[in-house]
Amino acid sequence: MKIELHAARERGHANHGWLNSYHSFSFGSYNNPNKVHFGALRVLNDDTVNGGMGFGKHPHENMEIISIPLEGKLEHQDSMGNKTIISKGEIQILSAGTGIYHSEKNHGNAIPVKFLQIWVFPDKKNIEPRYDQKAFFKEDRKNRFQTIVSPLNANDEGIKINQNAWFSLIDLKSKENNTYLLKNLSNGVFVFVISGEIEIDAKTLKFRDGLGITDSEGFEIHANLDSEVLLMEIPMEF
Repeated sequence: MKIELHAARERGHANHGWLNSYHSFSFGSYNNPNKVHFGALRVLNDDTVNGGMGFGKHPHENMEIISIPLEGKLEHQDSMGNKTIISKGEIQILSAGTGIYHSEKNHGNAIPVKFLQIWVFPDKKNIEPRYDQKAFFKEDRKNRFQTIVSPLNANDEGIKINQNAWFSLIDLKSKENNTYLLKNLSNGVFVFVISGEIEIDAKTLKFRDGLGITDSEGFEIHANLDSEVLLMEIPMEF
């Protein structure tokens, strides 16, 4: 098993006043040639948007965009006619395909919205754009892996993505363990600690730390504290 630590303190950072954003991979003015992407995982941004503020209408194409709210409510509008609100417990996917415009803003005026914005390179280009969102129950990830994103042809509960990728959430109580087994052995896994503290292969990961894992059939996660963890199983060649 090969591992690469992506420490939270080493992430790129941009504070625009209304937006406070941390970048695990090169994004905007943050350019780190050693951290451009992890396989097909291109962007992992940890965003906080102040009340009443947001991203104006802007274009995307040929990218799978996943939004995972952590606090507050995120309002979405796009050129396909969708106008929705998502909050913690819901996952949003936007397959940009041949091209779309969308905007995102904090639906509230007082409380900041915090969310993970994730971009994945698709396995097919110039497809028809697609939008979806889905709610997932917190009880279904207590000490077990809850699939929240999965390939279009996968027979599971994950919201569908145009890539051979699976995202999972798990809530581990302090001192608990669980073993993640890869669904495709040619994939890698990027582990991201949303909260708490865990150990993988004798490496300690704390709040917002990441760990890239390749050449592995599976690995054990041990929780030192109550922890919420996101795992992104991603093709390394695409």
